[in-house]
Amino acid sequence: MPDSQKIYLKDYTPPAYLVDTVHLTFKLSPKSTRVISKIRFRPNPDSDSREFFLHGEHLTLIRAAIDGQECDPAVTDKGLTAQVPDAPFTWEAEVEINPQDNTALEGLYVSNGMYCTQCEAEGFRRITYYPDRPDVMATFTVRIEGDLPVLLSNGNPTASGDGWAEWHDPWPKPSYLFALVAGDLRNHPDTFTTKSGRKVDLNIWVRPDDIDKCAFGMEALKKSMKWDEDVYGREYDLDLFNIVAVDDFNMGAMENKGLNIFNSSCVLASPETATDANFERIEAIIAHEYFHNWTGNRITCRDWFQLCLKEGLTVFRDQSFTGDMRGHGVKRINDVLQLRGRQFSEDQGPLAHPVRPDSFVEINNFYTATIYEKGAEVVGMLKRLVGDDAYGQALDLYFERHDGQAVTIEDWLKVFEDATGRDLIQFKRWYSQAGTPVLTVTDDYSDGTYTLNFKQETPPTPGQDVKQPQVLPIAVGLLGANGDEVQKTVVLEMTKAEQSFSFDGLPAKPVPSILRGFSAPVVLHRDTDNTERAFLLAHDTDAFNKWEAGRDLAKDSLLRMVTDGAAPDTGYLKALAHVLRDNTLDPAYRALLMRTPSQDDIAQTLYESGHTPDPLRIYRAAETMAQAKAQELQDLLPRLYAEMHTPAPYSPNPEPVGKRALQGAVLSLLTRLDGGDQARAQYGAADNMTQQFGALACLLDAETGAKELAVFYDQWAHDRLVIDKWFGLQVAVAAPEKAAGIADSLTKHADFDMKNPNRFRAVFGALSINAAGFHDASGASYRLLADWLIKLDPVNPQTTARMTTAFQSWRRYDEGRQALMRAELERILATENLSSDTSEMVSRILNG
Repeated sequence: MPDSQKIYLKDYTPPAYLVDTVHLTFKLSPKSTRVISKIRFRPNPDSDSREFFLHGEHLTLIRAAIDGQECDPAVTDKGLTAQVPDAPFTWEAEVEINPQDNTALEGLYVSNGMYCTQCEAEGFRRITYYPDRPDVMATFTVRIEGDLPVLLSNGNPTASGDGWAEWHDPWPKPSYLFALVAGDLRNHPDTFTTKSGRKVDLNIWVRPDDIDKCAFGMEALKKSMKWDEDVYGREYDLDLFNIVAVDDFNMGAMENKGLNIFNSSCVLASPETATDANFERIEAIIAHEYFHNWTGNRITCRDWFQLCLKEGLTVFRDQSFTGDMRGHGVKRINDVLQLRGRQFSEDQGPLAHPVRPDSFVEINNFYTATIYEKGAEVVGMLKRLVGDDAYGQALDLYFERHDGQAVTIEDWLKVFEDATGRDLIQFKRWYSQAGTPVLTVTDDYSDGTYTLNFKQETPPTPGQDVKQPQVLPIAVGLLGANGDEVQKTVVLEMTKAEQSFSFDGLPAKPVPSILRGFSAPVVLHRDTDNTERAFLLAHDTDAFNKWEAGRDLAKDSLLRMVTDGAAPDTGYLKALAHVLRDNTLDPAYRALLMRTPSQDDIAQTLYESGHTPDPLRIYRAAETMAQAKAQELQDLLPRLYAEMHTPAPYSPNPEPVGKRALQGAVLSLLTRLDGGDQARAQYGAADNMTQQFGALACLLDAETGAKELAVFYDQWAHDRLVIDKWFGLQVAVAAPEKAAGIADSLTKHADFDMKNPNRFRAVFGALSINAAGFHDASGASYRLLADWLIKLDPVNPQTTARMTTAFQSWRRYDEGRQALMRAELERILATENLSSDTSEMVSRILNG
């Protein structure tokens, strides 16, 4: 990708003109919607430029006027320029757009007869001509004219009549937060009373057939509103909060002011159609989008390079919320699994970039795990370093100082410096330096003093060869020989490349518990053995490190099975049996302990240690380990399965969810022993999707579920979200040599629609995470995915670009697989009229 197409952080300049008010009128028509804008501009005193430029793409300009006088602006495919007064003035324009054919799902589009918008990051320029950048904030008044019964926009309703409705949002916002929805919808209503006593009307708007799937989402919304008041002191600021469920949506959800638009998979749930994981995800996403009202909407980003400011902070907030709702120990482990599985892969490959990038071609390509998950880790480290009270004081100052502003990382860190007196210049490197630090630890003990010696080093990443030491909060505890803590958790603040910390007055050398709670996003290297790991699994009081010890036991065994042909480690199997019998441990926690490291994790670990990973060999080792666990635990499994029974009616609350998680993990092992008898019985008796789908997965994994698969489809053919599960499961559990063929056959199914992002991701997302299947030596999966990405790109560039990440680890494998993947990447890149979204991603993957 030529550097001339890149946008650089260093080149930021303030907008030449600011906007005070925006009036929009929409005359809806599927193929010829008219948008009439009346916008009040004024020169920006902080800008040296007086060039009047408005973004605009895929628009037909009908007319334009300045202060009532018709004008003839210079129009290109990127926008327009015009001569304007060097004083406040009113711009008017009328444009025509085609929502029906807008398959990119950016701007205004039609989804199954419903008009819907998606304007983040740069979709508003597909609606009308406007300075489509986040540092231009204005109040919006909107009139919608159309023949659909429900007409919605941001803010509060001000008037309505037959075929029209008007809305006004009193809070200044950037254009990316604009929203409009029109359709034949039904609402699930409720109310919330704020801490100050103000009543807020709440609605979840859905298609008529989905009205029975809204109750959980509404309860999640009310919990989120109360939590934000109790924990952050933030009240909602409008009279109305609307959520709309949309089938065709590129993202999970969008925080548009007062009118959140959700991918239907992220808001619709009933016990019969949604799994426990779906319920938890819905609760978290609803919280995330609601929390954006303050961290993203009331205070937004100056430019898109600051995206992590709103997303990292809001992810941290939604993680904290879920921890409070469902338990912090299990939540932290799941968050770290997500971080290691997605973000560490970015940091270790060609797509590595800082939490605040310094350049991009398409900002859509930077809605990444680094921005979101690592951005949240940076906020968590900051809170850990300054303490809970100081964090609260800094956030209060942030809201007070910057309400109504578009701000930067510098503004964010300055409030912490002012509130705490700390110098955060070195800490700021977390925002500018890409890569995952490797933290190497050695220790020694002498005359009652125990010393931990730390060395940090961040490997080179694309464009950054030389790295500087980071600030690392390292939470440490020490255990005595009997398992008692001799040093409770203390946070060591590492600031140098090499640094040592000592603990005095210890009668014997302790066993260290390092990086408790995963206190910093690093890769920890320390020479240890399985005796110590088993000791920590049995005695560590830190939930994360206790789990990590068990995971490391499993990982060590799997690595030796792959590299040396060793048998599964009996010490690990017996330690696992011991913790599974411990009824003082939460069932959800024990379910996590039963999971072995992913095949992708094993491949990356082998690669880092100088081995070339063989996906099929890793797959076979994982299968052997699972069978060994089933054999070792065969006497325990039936009893544990029975103990985890949850009586009707179904509840998505943490306790029964945890029991079903452990029961499901047990069932997967039982199926290896009984040929699927228990899974088939569970499938037949299930009254909820968690148990029905879990049993089906076990049967398919054992290649004995063809009948149940057909029955499942017939039962749920009417429900698009359940059928997404049906598509994805078949590919996810497919044997390596069959995965590409199954995925290919599913693309020929009558229900496959590549224009629907959920359905496309169901098939090809599942293919990409079936590690041995995707990396089958034939290259069939590589070719199939590339074929479909080439087909999808002219239809939906965003989804295409994001799916190219399946190839990001291509350099990890043997020369044969590398050549096959490179050939497919080059074939994609050579496609005529390839979108800039996809071109940027493929270029980075190839050249990084």
